[in-house]
Amino acid sequence: MANSTSWKKIFDDYKILEHDFSKLPFALSAAQIKKSCQRFRETGEKEVRILCKQDCREDRPDIFAKHNLFLLPVKNGFYNIIKGEGYVDIPKIKKEVIFYTSKLDFMPDTTKIGDSEMQHLDYAYAASLIRTFIDDPSLILTIRGRKYTPDFEFFVGKQLIKVSSVQTEVDAGYEGKSQVVLVEAKNFNATDVIIRQLYYPFRQWQERTKKKVVTLFFDKNHGENVYSIWQFEFKDPRNYNSIQLVRSGKFKILEKSIR
Repeated sequence: MANSTSWKKIFDDYKILEHDFSKLPFALSAAQIKKSCQRFRETGEKEVRILCKQDCREDRPDIFAKHNLFLLPVKNGFYNIIKGEGYVDIPKIKKEVIFYTSKLDFMPDTTKIGDSEMQHLDYAYAASLIRTFIDDPSLILTIRGRKYTPDFEFFVGKQLIKVSSVQTEVDAGYEGKSQVVLVEAKNFNATDVIIRQLYYPFRQWQERTKKKVVTLFFDKNHGENVYSIWQFEFKDPRNYNSIQLVRSGKFKILEKSIR
């Protein structure tokens, strides 16, 4: 990892490996990170936002991977270094591709421009694939963009993590008559993702609605018209590692025949 040298210095400066992670996480502030890395020249070696972006296992600096550690934001400008499994596998879907006929009576031209996860997700929703996968025709788009969590607590093993007003972002959130569906979308065939990207929005909206909160991971293959959807759930909302795969499917969206 390009920022492994920076993190080694941070760990050395604050004697992080001497910490007893069996009892509690190691608290680290953005100010401490900046102070430790102030003499580095490259932006990627000292910019807090870049140093703390560890969205998949391979993004972790060497010292994190070697000692089975991961990083979570817990407050604006504050982080916890935690021992344990911070990521969930996105398993390859072995089922056959399901051919799904779009509910649209026209093919939008604008969905063909670009290759962002947002536009692919928007088209899947417009074609009613998301509604069909969830089996809820009442879903409407109600959540998009950055928001801040309420205060909540959870465990990773025996380590208690306390979160207060952390910024989260989902690629889309849909509300139906009885449930709220949150979607994290990628378009690079992810094999794993940090659980935080699914867990924090789940806890955020669970605190703010009495409806069931459903979590989806969405991916569209590069160069292929195949959309993959995984539904996850947290068996124990206070247990970060209680995430389980419920079901998944691969779909190819076909244009509706128009006469």
